[in-house]
Amino acid sequence: MKPYKILLLIIPILMQYACNKDLDPKVYSTLTNANAFQSKSDAVAVVNSVYARLKGPAVGDNFDYWTVRHFALTDLTTDLGSCSYGGDPGQLSLGLWNSSNGLLAEDWKMIYKLIANANNAIYNITPMKSITDAEKKQFLSELKFLRAIAYSDLTDAWGPVILATEKDIAAPAYSSQPKPTPVADIEALLIADLTEAISILPVNYKGNAIYASNDVGRATKGAALTLLAKLQLRRNEWQKAADLTKQVIDLNEYKLFPSYSGLFAEANKWCSENIFSVLSDANLNGTELKNHFGPVNHPVIMDRWQYYAVTWDFYNTYNNADDRKKSYFPEYEGVDGLIYKQAPSKTAKPGANEFFMPDVATSKYADPDGSPTYYDGHSVDILRYADVLISRAEALNELTGPTAESVELVNQVKRRSHAPELVLSGLTKATMRDAILQERGWEFFYEGKRRSDLIRMGKYDVIVNAYLQRIGQPANIVMPKNKFFTYPLGQTTLNPNLSNADRQ
Repeated sequence: MKPYKILLLIIPILMQYACNKDLDPKVYSTLTNANAFQSKSDAVAVVNSVYARLKGPAVGDNFDYWTVRHFALTDLTTDLGSCSYGGDPGQLSLGLWNSSNGLLAEDWKMIYKLIANANNAIYNITPMKSITDAEKKQFLSELKFLRAIAYSDLTDAWGPVILATEKDIAAPAYSSQPKPTPVADIEALLIADLTEAISILPVNYKGNAIYASNDVGRATKGAALTLLAKLQLRRNEWQKAADLTKQVIDLNEYKLFPSYSGLFAEANKWCSENIFSVLSDANLNGTELKNHFGPVNHPVIMDRWQYYAVTWDFYNTYNNADDRKKSYFPEYEGVDGLIYKQAPSKTAKPGANEFFMPDVATSKYADPDGSPTYYDGHSVDILRYADVLISRAEALNELTGPTAESVELVNQVKRRSHAPELVLSGLTKATMRDAILQERGWEFFYEGKRRSDLIRMGKYDVIVNAYLQRIGQPANIVMPKNKFFTYPLGQTTLNPNLSNADRQ
């Protein structure tokens, strides 16, 4: 997908002469809702601006939502995520949070900004007369797909939330304090929107009549099918999830990338495994993934923070033959001459030339061969084919228990990383479920899935508390109270109907 061209509404374009303070600014043009939606290029620009909200629309805030901050909620709060810096992320990594946590507030804000932009675009594109019906359906389907991602993430994190759609723009009630909408009602909207999008969106954009180039990164039929399958998986609608994932497979559009490390190389912007991703370019609209995930004092990846790291507890669960275990920086000589490594035991003291790291950095978003600049060009996969295979295996297992097909679906992913494969003999529905959950952790760490996976399989408190107790912390996760996060304090102040009475 090309770099985003962002359409800003109701903002006067001014030419100011700083050298003459007495000269009033001259307004050359004013872009408003009344004159902005006049052409196809206007519509494309506003659709692109909503895509941009997946990471922040400008350099300077490209660490928001799906390009860093969202991982604090989805992965730091589990057995695999670690932040040794304390503060808001450190609180989350210990299974502790409250309504004052700044990362909760930031994610909420950025997700609702995408929703607001999508709603505004839907409202204004719908009555346009200067575009064809096919163009209008395409643009609206893309926007509803993006809005569905946002509401899926919101309801994963907070459950019942305020539902706002394009209908609220026609008759805005700025001082209203609505009650949160039940999750089932929000899901009904998403199912309807995604079902419609599936019937309209193309499989890919090769030779597309609406877009002039093969715009990879846009919403497709496969992306809408996959997102709907993920939603049905969350709802325990196993047959629907199995059918939808089969439809994705039958498109014959996707396949696993040959190597795990190559899949996440910064140079690999798009490949056959990508279904829907946030795309970046270090020189045009880079992100700060490398800063947050890169190792400290490393001789090659320099001046990084190891802010979003992985627990040694989780790292040690990998089989040594598994290529995914190579996606970390477990030991290296730092620029300060110290050997950075894992402590051999809890009570061990480092030698004179050693530093025992509290956690381990991952190269998933800190490619040693990537750009050395402050901003990097890593893509972030929101939906990819490996997830389709393992999700279908999960749905089939819940329907009938382990079968040759469900085991083979998981083993396809394992073989890519040379990990020991599952053997059907002796597996039960319960042990297969556990194997799938473990496989999802190894495959999708820091891809925004771990917490929802643990909750869906009923293991969030069991697995996270066991980890916390192994590192000498209290068992802080209590279910069902901690199934959802506390609403951000600023939001509860504005709207008392967002109550945290049963979440604190």
